[in-house]
Amino acid sequence: MTILITGAAGFIGFHVAKRLLEQGRRVVAFDNFNSYYDVSLKEARWALLKKCEGFTGRRLDLANRQAVLKFCAETGPTHIVHLSAQAGVRYGMENSEAYTNSNLVGFMNILDAARELSVRHFVFASTSSVYGANTTMPFAEQHTVDHQLSLYAATKRANEVLAHSYSHLYKIPSTGLRFFTVYGPWGRPDMALQKFTERICAGDPIDVYNDGRMERDFTYIDDIVEGLVRVVDHTPLHNESWKASSPLPNSSGVAPYRIFNIGRGEPVNLMDLIAMLEKYIGKNATLNFMPIQPGDVKSTWCDLSALRHAVNYDPKVSLADGLKKTVSWFRAYYKV
Repeated sequence: MTILITGAAGFIGFHVAKRLLEQGRRVVAFDNFNSYYDVSLKEARWALLKKCEGFTGRRLDLANRQAVLKFCAETGPTHIVHLSAQAGVRYGMENSEAYTNSNLVGFMNILDAARELSVRHFVFASTSSVYGANTTMPFAEQHTVDHQLSLYAATKRANEVLAHSYSHLYKIPSTGLRFFTVYGPWGRPDMALQKFTERICAGDPIDVYNDGRMERDFTYIDDIVEGLVRVVDHTPLHNESWKASSPLPNSSGVAPYRIFNIGRGEPVNLMDLIAMLEKYIGKNATLNFMPIQPGDVKSTWCDLSALRHAVNYDPKVSLADGLKKTVSWFRAYYKV
């Protein structure tokens, strides 16, 4: 087994690659090291992976079709874990082209690589943001996801649809994972939790959107990785109970295809999160209350039942323990 991980210098990609390498699996990977956030953090993650036996990595852009197809042909992965993407809900209003190049053009490139290789399993990252204007809680995979609130969410929903078409046409077993607010050591500095930690430590005010009336299903990185690695070994099949007259959106009767939520399953109020951060950092935050931002959703809550049933997924790390570990890493890495 050889597993290709795209975006391996990214937050989730780094942790997934590290876990697979620790299990003795061969990992091939690439990343374009774009400047959306601090490149030195990506370089530090990459440097750790390069020290691991069984790792082969290259710097290349997902949107460069010929480079992607060539790398895949040379390395011959049997499985693909596609985590590379232009992230961020609000950034789409500033730079739509970045989302088009990475999340649409790039996604098609990796799909074509999967087709040419006839991979055994194509696992790709989606997001809880695809639930958009839906307010039925908890978010479940069988819910309608047709009313996106951000360009990022729209491109990720497009990925789900494109993957289904390739799964049907070329018999590529495909699984999409809708991540719910992942956090932890080596986390992205553009994420709210990392921003809060940095600003509270520095004594700077933090922006609190929708006057703090927001909830997120925060999920510690180790739980995400455990679930994802289990999914890699759980190849989807056609759903024999699927009916074209009332089609379930999270599986298929015409393709080996599944969609799963992956999160913790416990929504947390934003103000409660800030209070916990204050406790573990040992400093009070200065709060700058602001209205909700375009593209944001007020609440997320992950229904875990499908993934729990499929691979016995059971997140272990509480928010309290996860925040302690994250703050400890932040202080050590940034020397604060």
